[in-house]
Amino acid sequence: MQDNPVRAKLAKGGTAFGQMAFEFFTPGLCQIMANAGAEFVILDTEHSGVGIETIKSQVAYARGTGLVPIVRVTGTHYHLIAPMLDAGVRGIMVPMVETAEQARKIASWCRYRPRGVRGLAFGMPHDDYEGGSHIPKMKAANERTLVIALIETAAGIENVDAIVATPGIDVGWMGHYDLTNSMGIDGQFDHPRYKAAAKKLAKACAKSGKPAGFLCGDVKTGKQYLRWGYRMLCYGTDIAVYQQALAAGIAGLKGK
Repeated sequence: MQDNPVRAKLAKGGTAFGQMAFEFFTPGLCQIMANAGAEFVILDTEHSGVGIETIKSQVAYARGTGLVPIVRVTGTHYHLIAPMLDAGVRGIMVPMVETAEQARKIASWCRYRPRGVRGLAFGMPHDDYEGGSHIPKMKAANERTLVIALIETAAGIENVDAIVATPGIDVGWMGHYDLTNSMGIDGQFDHPRYKAAAKKLAKACAKSGKPAGFLCGDVKTGKQYLRWGYRMLCYGTDIAVYQQALAAGIAGLKGK
């Protein structure tokens, strides 16, 4: 089975960089991202409308690129998570995590016994269709799967210490748009209450020895979160990076 160098790097205190994909699920996407220096991609299913067949294809395209495929599922349910793991993704991001009990269930669904309750199926995409004993594969899968709790509500921030301290949760991720909406300060990312929440997440993760994650729209913002202690960053989305680069190029050609 393929390992997960991103999970290993983060566990050792390192920092990892990648991007979120919402739209351009082409055969070359993962290779293009890898060539650009990305270490991982978070493939979105919550807002993009894509299904498991698309994710399964992207996992196949990622093989050999060095890029670690992660998927954001649509909710906190076993049946939304387990098929994605069987499709071969090496990480799961779950939205709207608000309690330690939710975190415990998520962590258990992502790993085999004795660490969880994930159902068994082998000779499948996630183990590269290989034969052999499933016992070492279970251990390898448990070690490689990166589990990300997306903290994006006021309730989630209130319970953030307990959520990220949950065994089996590897990353606490800041969902800044939903969080400010939940807090009644929609889109006000310079608001003192939001900044306090973002720093609280980073502090909770540091206390548990785990990385905090964030999706930044520009380098300046990303560096700010790195200073706050965040160690897993997405640089924009496939849509935004392409659109912004194209807009800048066309404006330049027009002499603006």
